[in-house]
Amino acid sequence: MMALPGGRHVDSIALPGQRLHLMQVDSVQRWMDDLKLMTECECMCVLQAKPISLEEDAQGDLILAGGPGPGDPLQLLLKRGWVISTELRRIGQKLAQDRWARVHSMSVRLTCHARSMVSEYSAVSRSSSQEMGQVEKLLMEKCSELSAVTERCLQVENEHVLKSMKACVSETLSTLGQHFGQLLELALTREVQALVRKIDASDNIYTTESTTGNLFSLTQEGAPLCRIIAKVDGVLCLADILTDDSHPEATRAEAAAVVAQVTSPHLPFTQHLSSFLESMEEIVTALIKLCQEASSGEVFLLASAALANITFFDTMACETLLQLNAIRVLLEACGDKQRVDTPYTRDQIVTILANMSVLEQCASDIIQENGVQLIMGMLSEKPRSGTPAEVAACERVQQKAAVTLARLSRDPDVAREAVRLSCMSRLIELCRSPSERNSSDAVLVACLAALRRLAGVCPEGLQDSDFQQLVQPRLVDSFLLCSNMEESFV
Repeated sequence: MMALPGGRHVDSIALPGQRLHLMQVDSVQRWMDDLKLMTECECMCVLQAKPISLEEDAQGDLILAGGPGPGDPLQLLLKRGWVISTELRRIGQKLAQDRWARVHSMSVRLTCHARSMVSEYSAVSRSSSQEMGQVEKLLMEKCSELSAVTERCLQVENEHVLKSMKACVSETLSTLGQHFGQLLELALTREVQALVRKIDASDNIYTTESTTGNLFSLTQEGAPLCRIIAKVDGVLCLADILTDDSHPEATRAEAAAVVAQVTSPHLPFTQHLSSFLESMEEIVTALIKLCQEASSGEVFLLASAALANITFFDTMACETLLQLNAIRVLLEACGDKQRVDTPYTRDQIVTILANMSVLEQCASDIIQENGVQLIMGMLSEKPRSGTPAEVAACERVQQKAAVTLARLSRDPDVAREAVRLSCMSRLIELCRSPSERNSSDAVLVACLAALRRLAGVCPEGLQDSDFQQLVQPRLVDSFLLCSNMEESFV
């Protein structure tokens, strides 16, 4: 999304139904805002005394028309960052095609965008640091160098010389991209830090509410922003919101949403979250309380998603959850259709159970709360709408339910209870019938592992053919057998 190092986009948490007030996004307004970035860039060409390109792809040239509102440095950085990142990518594409006229005109336009970003940000931000000033200087020098070298390429006809110059242009473009990414990260870090400080210093509920909403919006911009929020200890400032009951439920849910995004196990960073351990117990306690008191499925989903991600982050969270009777809270919620009525929410619950099941003492709590029966039900999770997202969520629920069952079945009491509830029959059905698992290999592997664990405790629950095909062979052989099964429709 933006030219920040080491970042990839994070999918938003799927939220069915109406969104919380602070999460509402007007899609038409967003489209109109983005439309401003896609108008033709003729004025740039004229100002640079260059002819207006007649090429067919010139219609897609980008310019930030109108721009963000005054005094909004974050939106300025995000929009300018998007434009410049797009221009860098497109210049690279035209360079690979040896379209030198387009490479040069786009390099000139890139210089204009970079200069505009620097000047506009300087106008709306506080005094810049010495480091930012140095990077700004390096960026503009490289922009000028890129424009100059691409202009020289237009005068060269010798292909051998052009080939050597192309390598020079490519190197300059790469260095320019690095300087841009460094400058953008410095500026964004500064603005996010100001946002976090604003939350810390505020004693006004409405200010806290809107600023937390701004933080959540930033997490939707992708992994780079999540990493920056974590780096400036943004999660810690949210701990105070989560643990303060004077804040409205919607604000605490929004804080939980930010925690969920920043602690996602899919993000390629964890080093900046070390300070998060300091408030681990407080945050986990507040989140399980939010789950218990949630007035809607949306609030429960956000709180449970944050808990699920935190259980990946550190096993201490699982121990804390066990002490807080989280298993009882989560299993009770599964019987409340107002809070848990979608596979997305059950995905979060079974993730927590799967991660907690590595603890030996978890098994007794599961049996006491009739958790084996609930896990058995999750093995039969089916999509209602058939949308790809819902089908994928159902697959994850089945897979994690089988993983949880396999881990818990180390305890003979859990294994016997699972056999009594006919879990083995359901596992066999999932292994042998591709349609039952939506032909998912991940579900198949998890079910084979769970079946083998149960068979080790209660082998009498299997027929000879099932034992010989699903348990006795190597796991990979059983997997190949089941994955190649074709259902007959004759």
